[in-house]
Formats: sequence, structure tokens, C-alpha cells
Amino acid sequence: MRKAILTGVLSAAALAYMAASANASTLDEVKKKGFVQCGVNTGLAGFASPDSKGNWVGFDVDICRAVAAAIFGDGSKVKYTPTTAKERFTALQSGEIDLLSRNTTWTETRDTELGFNFAGVNYYDGQGFMINAKKLSGVTSALQLSGASVCVQTGTTTELNLADYFKANHMEYHPVVFEKLEETLAAYDSGRCDVYTTDQSGLYASRLTLKNPDDHVVLPEIISKEPLGPVVRQGDDQWFDLVKWTLNAMIIAEEDGITQANVEEMKKSDKPEIRRVLGQEQGSKYGADLGVGEDWVVNIVKAVGNYGESFERNLGQGSPLKIKRGLNQLWNKGGILYAPPIR
Repeated sequence: MRKAILTGVLSAAALAYMAASANASTLDEVKKKGFVQCGVNTGLAGFASPDSKGNWVGFDVDICRAVAAAIFGDGSKVKYTPTTAKERFTALQSGEIDLLSRNTTWTETRDTELGFNFAGVNYYDGQGFMINAKKLSGVTSALQLSGASVCVQTGTTTELNLADYFKANHMEYHPVVFEKLEETLAAYDSGRCDVYTTDQSGLYASRLTLKNPDDHVVLPEIISKEPLGPVVRQGDDQWFDLVKWTLNAMIIAEEDGITQANVEEMKKSDKPEIRRVLGQEQGSKYGADLGVGEDWVVNIVKAVGNYGESFERNLGQGSPLKIKRGLNQLWNKGGILYAPPIR
């Protein structure tokens, strides 16, 4: 019933928005107002959070900045809307935001019933579990958690995955449910529940914010597939294409060795693919097909770097999280990250 009500509310919001904007594309609206309105997490280290100066930074934030750079040649032309897991879909469907870049899992229901288009996967993740090792001494596997109380955020795929895992393994658990990430973490950190569950990347990020991070360990089990990526509304293929190819361009730039430091020099390359990607071919219209300038990839890389640079800065060895690339490594380096060609 809850799913049916949510779907009805979102559908009504979508219809209202579509009726109001039938004669204007999202890209036109964005150009007119001069910025991209981007929905992000309320605060998740590595993905989206304000820094000490109040500037939003993170892996998902870089997608927002990259889209702005493709359009305006300036990655700072973004305004951020912090959203909870529950609020994010209504914000997108109602037109409050132009783009949702908020560690959101691509699922069939969200692609169909809720009327969204996922522009690709910018992080391949999976759900895991974190425990206080001092409190649950001797627990080394999620299969030892029968009877545990589990803190979980509502409005997420995490709830269903949690129920499925415990049922499939004939275990009992006691869910402790909250709407906001901050509430969920605070409850776990204060000992109101034995276990905290979310995407594994989120566990590593959240662990840094706990009172005694070293007391907490992430268990080895990955219980789900969580392909995370940027989301747009259905019904505007031009905007969908632009966001999709912005992500693709970041991946392709890493494949081709194009970085923030060398992008200007790479414009002089005699390699056809690099010249094509950087808009240096005579008569090139790849940018025009997307509604932006031919230097769109150059501007993206200048603003946020290639995919690998963004990953390492926000999540990898250059960050406090120090997450290994794993599946998020390029396809030709042992991972599954793969982008269609610009041609």
C-alpha cells in the first residue's frame, strides 16, 4: 500500500510538472536561469557534504559540477538541494531539482513506475553491515546476526534487501527505522541498535563520523547489487543525453589519459579519438548534438578531472575513505567501468 501511495503522489507531481513545462526543455530552463539545480545527499562523506568553507564537495557533487561545466564552461554554476532518501524522488518529479546525483540505486521500479531515467552508473556498490566490534565481540560474519537490532534508513532499497537477506538465511532481526541519515547514524552510534546497514561505500563514509571509529568494523558480506548513478525525469531526451554523456565523457577521458593537468596539451594530439573527444576535429558537432559547445569535454575535465581523478580525490587513496577501485576500475584494468565511444 505504501508503494502504491508513493507512486501515486510522484505520478501526480510528474504530471503537474510536465504540464507546466510542456513548451520548455530542461536544458533551455537551465540556460535561462544560469545554473543547474542539483539534488544531493544531506551529508555523506566522499559523495556529497559541505567542506569547512560551506562548499559542497564529493563524488556525486562532481557530476553536478561536470554537467554545469559542459553547459556553461563553469563548474561552479550549480545550486545544491540537500535531500533525504524519502524526499529525493518528489524533488525530482516536481521539478524542484533538474538532476538528482545522490547515491541512488538504479532499479526497475524507479525506471518505470516512478518515471525516471538513470543516466548511467557512476559507482558500482553493494549493501553491507557494520557493527561495534567491542559490543558484538566474536562476530565476523553477517550470518551471525540473528536476533540483532538493525538501524536502517527508510525510503531506500536497503530496507527490502535487509528483509530479503534475513528471510533467505532463516534469521530474525529487529528493524530500527529512521527517515534521515543523521538520525540513523546517531541511533547506531548511541547503541540503540546492534548493526547499521547501507551501501558499503556509505558504511566506510559513515564510520569516519562515529565517536570511536576504530571500534567499528564492516563485515565482509555484500548482500545486493547497488548500481548508483545520476537520475533525471523521463520525457526530456535532450537533458537525459547531456547528463548521460557527461558521465561517459569523464570515463572516456580516463581511458584516453586526459587529465586536468594535460587537457590543454592533449588538444594538440594527432590521435583521431582524442581530437574527436576534445572537439578538435574540423566540422565536429558532437557538442551541438547535445546542445552545448564543442569544448564541452575540455570544460568537464578542467572542472572536475576525469573519472579516475574524481574517484581518487573523493573516495580513493587521496581521501580519508581510501576505498579501492574494485569493480569501479576501467574495463581494461580489471573492472567493469565501460563507456560507449564519442563518435
